[in-house]
Amino acid sequence: MMILSSAKLNVSIQSKLRESYPEITFTFCKGMEEAQSYLDQAEVLITYGEDLNADLVEKATHLKWIMVLSAGMDEMPFHTIQAKGIMVTNVRGIHAIPMAEYAISMILQVSRNAKELHKHEQQHTWGRKVPMREITGGTMTVVGTGAIGQEVARLSKAFQMKTIGVSRSGKDQPHFDQMLTTDHLSEAVEAADFIVSVLPSTKETRHLYTYEHFEIMPSHAIFLNMGRGDAVQSDVLLKALNNHEIGHAVLDVFEQEPLPPDHPFWEHDKVTVTPHLSGISPEYVPRAIHIFVQNLAKYVSGDNDLINRINLNRGY
Repeated sequence: MMILSSAKLNVSIQSKLRESYPEITFTFCKGMEEAQSYLDQAEVLITYGEDLNADLVEKATHLKWIMVLSAGMDEMPFHTIQAKGIMVTNVRGIHAIPMAEYAISMILQVSRNAKELHKHEQQHTWGRKVPMREITGGTMTVVGTGAIGQEVARLSKAFQMKTIGVSRSGKDQPHFDQMLTTDHLSEAVEAADFIVSVLPSTKETRHLYTYEHFEIMPSHAIFLNMGRGDAVQSDVLLKALNNHEIGHAVLDVFEQEPLPPDHPFWEHDKVTVTPHLSGISPEYVPRAIHIFVQNLAKYVSGDNDLINRINLNRGY
């Protein structure tokens, strides 16, 4: 069996995999340009996902399992993959710690007016009248209650927050005081001081947030999107901000990435822009490979009940 990786992995990870499975042929490449010449021999492919298209999947005549070292798989050719009967797994859940820390840190920065403080520091200004807020005792609504959303809710409890979760099913999840379905999104955001969106990109979540949702949010609310940028239209969010419907938006994801240099979000005083980095962590690859190793042990034993197996009809 050959396992091919188009994802660049460090030498220590490569060595450990070879030592653990001497009977398996591992071919490690620095990208798909190099890896594609081995595709017709590979039974398992390790990839970040964005380098895979339908033509490449067609060339992979022996491929049975694709391990995606990412949680987002928006561009993957699922129709072709499904037609060929290939399993797909990802690393859903490994972003929970860095992304939850990002969410809390950004909400704290906005509430404690860190931008203004930094400006004063640069200008050597001793200004003690900078407006400040506390986040303790507020209400946190998290839209998307998987591993990331649950970790956001858990950390929120350190600030004695009420936590409201929103998901497609509305099923009870750890660390949430109340769960609602997406049909009750209005109820969930109307009560919130902080709205954190960690939704994937699907047909159901595209442009889920409407202007009416922002109208009923408290005027001081902080809206933070670190899921997918197409959950809300940029024009809708800009209108809400300009009309003072909410207090601030923290945006790590956008409809178009990279965000164009002339986009009004960059200069808006009620917007904090970060370049899709909320999940970045030095622990990312080790955690991803840990999931792969667990799944590889199952796969070798003939167990196809793999961790994070993707429903190819839904794409997640």
